[in-house]
Amino acid sequence: MIEGLFFLIFGLAALYFTLWIFILLPARMAEARGRSAFGWVLLSIFFSPILACLLLWLLGNNPNRQTD
Repeated sequence: MIEGLFFLIFGLAALYFTLWIFILLPARMAEARGRSAFGWVLLSIFFSPILACLLLWLLGNNPNRQTD
């Protein structure tokens, strides 16, 4: 019983961490820099979330960004 609960909690934590790395982190970084969150999430999924985040960090803010 306890082992099942442990594996359930561990599995949910691993799932959340994976979603955070592949989807939430690149999307938030892209939005904060005025770039397409959808495109950067696709890049993260198909290539590497580390690569996507590193590229976003290196590219910085979008110079053509329209502010409200």
